[in-house]
Amino acid sequence: MSRYFPYLLVGILFGLVLVKSEAASWYRIQEMFHFQSFHMYGILFSAIATAAISIQILLRIERKRTLDGQAIEIPSKERGRINYIIGGLVFGLGWGVIGLCPGPIFALIGTGSVGAIVVLAGALHGTWLYGAYKTHLPH
Repeated sequence: MSRYFPYLLVGILFGLVLVKSEAASWYRIQEMFHFQSFHMYGILFSAIATAAISIQILLRIERKRTLDGQAIEIPSKERGRINYIIGGLVFGLGWGVIGLCPGPIFALIGTGSVGAIVVLAGALHGTWLYGAYKTHLPH
């Protein structure tokens, strides 16, 4: 249990950052989808830049290892595959309809949002459906 404690702390810190930056705010997300505010775009662009820089650093390290000592490999992916397009459309549609990205679900539950519990139930149901029909979907 104690070896997972640092991950719990990082998760709590991540949740606090999501809530304090208003990245978990339904109103901020709606502003983004209606092109009324740059707030969420700024957060997303800074996350993309951070991820791109982090991946470039990882690619330049010779012996990439996790904290457990396992090798880190970043597989290349084919571009333009229909499953990525369909997955992106389903994800974006869900994000637009619900007004919530999956990342802040637990942070919002931690703040006492009952609606986020419903969203979590829907996300778990969608995950179950994917698992049940995985063999019939394009991969």
